[in-house]
Amino acid sequence: MDQIIFLGLSLSAWITITTMLGVFLMMARTRIPAEVVFLGALTVLLVTGVVTEEEGMAGFGSEPVVVHAAFFVIIAGLMQSGVLYWLTQHLLGEPGSYRRALLRLMGPVSVLAALLNSVNVVAMFIDAVKIWARRLEIAPSRLLLPLSYAASLGGMCTLLGNSSNLVVAGLYMEKTGRTLNLFEPLLPGLLLTATGVLLVILLRKFIPERESPEQSFETTSDYTVELLVPTDNPAVGMTVGETGLQQVKGGSLVEIVRFDKEIIMPVPDDEFILGGDRLIYAGQINEILDLKRSHGLVAADHHVYNINEIGSDRKLRTAYVTFSSDLIGTSMTENTFERDNDMVLVAVARQGRRVDGQPREIRLQAGDSLLLECPPKSDDQLERINKRNLQFFDSHFVPQIGKRTVTAAVILIGMFLISLFHVLPLMAATMLAAGVMLIMKCCRMDNVVKYIEWELLLILGATVVFSVALTKTGIAQTVATWVLDVCGDNPYVIMAVMCVLASLVSEFVSDVGSSAVFFPIVWHQATQLGCDPMPFVMSLMLSVTISFASPIGSSTHMLIYGPGSFRFTDFARIGIIMHIVLLAMLLFVVNILYPLH
Repeated sequence: MDQIIFLGLSLSAWITITTMLGVFLMMARTRIPAEVVFLGALTVLLVTGVVTEEEGMAGFGSEPVVVHAAFFVIIAGLMQSGVLYWLTQHLLGEPGSYRRALLRLMGPVSVLAALLNSVNVVAMFIDAVKIWARRLEIAPSRLLLPLSYAASLGGMCTLLGNSSNLVVAGLYMEKTGRTLNLFEPLLPGLLLTATGVLLVILLRKFIPERESPEQSFETTSDYTVELLVPTDNPAVGMTVGETGLQQVKGGSLVEIVRFDKEIIMPVPDDEFILGGDRLIYAGQINEILDLKRSHGLVAADHHVYNINEIGSDRKLRTAYVTFSSDLIGTSMTENTFERDNDMVLVAVARQGRRVDGQPREIRLQAGDSLLLECPPKSDDQLERINKRNLQFFDSHFVPQIGKRTVTAAVILIGMFLISLFHVLPLMAATMLAAGVMLIMKCCRMDNVVKYIEWELLLILGATVVFSVALTKTGIAQTVATWVLDVCGDNPYVIMAVMCVLASLVSEFVSDVGSSAVFFPIVWHQATQLGCDPMPFVMSLMLSVTISFASPIGSSTHMLIYGPGSFRFTDFARIGIIMHIVLLAMLLFVVNILYPLH
């Protein structure tokens, strides 16, 4: 197959190029899960013989995958032992101004992101920041965007800070046999982080002020109404479907509360109506109240529940529709989500405002905030709901602070010290820390699984194989030579061009994928120019994380998109400026700290 040459590239090379372009296109234009896209591409490379089975499997045993898997166990220990809860409780204070609030938030968050991975830190802080914003009388969006930016910036400082950093470090080790220090990008990362925080503070007036979706959900009487079925009502003894009480003008039946306090939710069409039933409706209240006249119902003597005073037999939970959710473009009447997960949609908010109309007939969009009523479910049960569809942030898990809290903190510090002083390689250090976390019972094995991001591990393994394919088929060398022919042999110009391209691609596609694709290219460019590859490697590692102008450019941005009621263009308001300034500074700093020769 490789004997077939077209435009200087073999058939294997063209299969690889087509596959890579397909990955980028599907990531940018479809809602197909990223792990499915990457595994599909890997399958194409295996079936066509571009990579061997050994090369395909080697990616899933590579350093980035193993380190991440071990680190998920460490995060589980920090969560369950109370370390992260303690940090969120004590890092935020009572600043006297918005500028001080930004400093109080972004400083600690950037440090934690460097140590605990930016995505984990943002997920941990979202609820705390929303509560903090309410106490300070600041729109949550004014603090959530700086939260995401601070985490992305801080993640540049260590190999653990961003997943793409580990991918680049793993590919570097395969090329050289040398393991990068955990704090290898610390100096340029610190300078970029300090500059980024300063830019956010200077440009703070451009941070959008969006109404919190919770404000649309604060008064349940605005979107729910309770009606009582009199014992002499003609509907008694008939099914819900026969009476037409399920889907009504302006709303839908959420649940039935029986006289013996039995709760029926969701309500099936064949459920019988009994005298004394309390029917809970959600939707347009004024229109639903017409049922009192049309169906002989009466107003209940009191409201069954409200958002702040929920009975033990039911809970209201807030969730956000993710960018890859299967629910996008559908309504609850068109899917089986409620039935499959034993919960009912009560209200929908979009960009901070409640969407008028019957909630179950509203076609959902990415970032929509959903108010869901569900039976008493533990946080573990909610975690089992497909996180690709909905992300719950109103967790009520409060760990107990004690000896295990101190133990988990000591283990984490020990892991960093071991790696910093080269006692053990990073992979061995993280595996050791994960093992000690389990032995010291900082986390339970049966609860660790929910903290593991299997999708990310699959993506990391696949991207390593893509880098192998780009090198093996000669694409990396060909592209590197082509860029050199076009841009000349000035290494500073070449580095700048590749960083600009990599950072732009990362704004719309995974930074992990971008780093794997561009790494073999910049490596060949450095070797052809006779330069030390380290400046090129470091500039690539940092440039793919400078994704501030698009919500899909970073996992941290996607996490805050729903909770902050953001619009797609909100990130570009200061993100474009930050992208340009930080990219220019990156090129300047890297070439000072890492000489080309």
